[in-house]
Amino acid sequence: MKRGCLITIIIVAFFALIVLGVVLWGTKVYNGMVTMQEGVKSQWGNVETQYQRRADLIPNFVNTVKGAANFEQETLTKVIEARAKATQITLDPTKMTAENMKQFQAAQGELSSSLSKLMVVVEQYPQLKATQNYRDLQVELEGTENRISVERRKFNEVAQSFNAYIKRFPQNFIAGMFGFTERPYFLSMEGADKAPQVTF
Repeated sequence: MKRGCLITIIIVAFFALIVLGVVLWGTKVYNGMVTMQEGVKSQWGNVETQYQRRADLIPNFVNTVKGAANFEQETLTKVIEARAKATQITLDPTKMTAENMKQFQAAQGELSSSLSKLMVVVEQYPQLKATQNYRDLQVELEGTENRISVERRKFNEVAQSFNAYIKRFPQNFIAGMFGFTERPYFLSMEGADKAPQVTF
């Protein structure tokens, strides 16, 4: 009788240890996913900050360019419209999908393209290029474009780590149970390998 009770206690303790081990493992995996997800959200905030910096610089840039006599109004209008469209589209980093990321990228890409065309058109205006205000704003915009590129690359790296982690076995079970989903990446825009063409 005593031996049977002892064996039962050992079996119960063994299963309790297994359950405890699984719970501890699950907790560690869940907490790791939360930490990585917060890293994705934080890096997305860095990306948005740089896009906002660019959006904030554009009105000053446009106003500086407007001062040039006979400057192409259509080019300025396209930049202003593209900026308005780009600032209207925002993404919640916890609910990113490939589709809404594509919309965000398209709007930002349209703004980048408009700015590139504006820079090319400005080449016709040596008196504008010679002004200190224009040169300062141009440097600021170019620096911001570089920062955007760096932050997008970092976002892709953080998203890749998160995506790989939640897809690996056996973490994929915990990810599925608690709704951790894959984050989309920034992709090259269609035609990004070609310089914008501007005709005079």
